Amino acid sequence: MTLATLDAISARPASRLLRLAALPVMVALCGGGALAQSLPDSENGRYTFTPSAEGVMRLDTRTGKVSTCSDKGNGWACYVIADERAAFDAEIGRLQGDNDRLKKDADALKVENDSLKAQLAQRGPTVSGKIEESMPKSDKMATPEVITKDGQRKLEIPLPSDQDVDRVMGFIERAWRRLIEIANRIQRETTGDGKT
Repeated sequence: MTLATLDAISARPASRLLRLAALPVMVALCGGGALAQSLPDSENGRYTFTPSAEGVMRLDTRTGKVSTCSDKGNGWACYVIADERAAFDAEIGRLQGDNDRLKKDADALKVENDSLKAQLAQRGPTVSGKIEESMPKSDKMATPEVITKDGQRKLEIPLPSDQDVDRVMGFIERAWRRLIEIANRIQRETTGDGKT
């Protein structure tokens, strides 16, 4: 082998190496321009990132939604965090609607109440003011009188008349007879005499 052939053999791997090294440079120069293009003005600053224990917190500055982004081994994945504010906003909206409805109902009731007051005022007074005279008592029993004898106070209670006692006793007798009749009837029905 001659020296010229050795130089040609050794030059081949060097040129191959040069070509392989030039490939990434060419890709970076040609294709990298496409990757390095600036985002449209509408996308600039849309997301802000903050490091967290699980990875990165991403805030969408347009919508206000927060996501957690983490590397799952096969690439980064972002998951939106549940937004409690939306639930609170919905509840506040519902409560405001209820409040408005209740205010309308209260206003309607106030108008109706005022109308009824006006109707009542047109009728005029049905009962005159306070009566100055005392009403007569409806019971026939005399009030007990306190009598003093020998310096001691003594309370005398009026007793019922004989007519009142007879009336009460008649009522008690009738009630007792009826109770006995009911007991006898129940006893006959349970023994089966059949006499009713």
